[in-house]
Amino acid sequence: MRWKTSAKKVYHFIFVEDSFLSWVVNFALAFLFVKFVLFPVLALALGTQLPLVAVISGSMEHEGMAFDQWWDTRGEWYLDKNISNQTFRSYSFFNGFDKGDVMVLINGENLVVGDVLVYSTSSYPYPIIHRVVAISEEGYEVKGDHNSDSDPVIVSRDKVVGKALYRIPKLGWVKIWAVAIWEQFKGGTNALLS
Repeated sequence: MRWKTSAKKVYHFIFVEDSFLSWVVNFALAFLFVKFVLFPVLALALGTQLPLVAVISGSMEHEGMAFDQWWDTRGEWYLDKNISNQTFRSYSFFNGFDKGDVMVLINGENLVVGDVLVYSTSSYPYPIIHRVVAISEEGYEVKGDHNSDSDPVIVSRDKVVGKALYRIPKLGWVKIWAVAIWEQFKGGTNALLS
């Protein structure tokens, strides 16, 4: 009988009460749920260790341009790679995506030209998300849609974290701001907001 009374009080505190402490507890519970339940379940279901990533750079942005406008400014590079306007339009995320978006990833097996992949590199502390523009025995040549040239390294298959499947606009700003605040708290500099 006592446990029922206690359970009702806890329920009321977490889901009904509108106090500062209740908000703090809700935030902590949400964090724990995402970190220890949602992420592991998504990782298992999608076959990647990192099922969600926040986009922290503008390298895939099309600057708010319509596709044809963007193609007029960037298309020549792709034409030199034998990627036509029509071919590019058939790619996933052919209109790019923005800093602050969250990308849902699946395993990075069987990638083809045009896929958007996430890869890790020792030269940068965060995973990078760019488009596959060529494939060789060594791995993948990748390029950010906004960038003027492809990445300076070929991405080996063992560095692939996953393939972008779905975009959730703007949700990543929560993480970007949290990391920026944490960096400021630690006294470090933050490249995420630049």
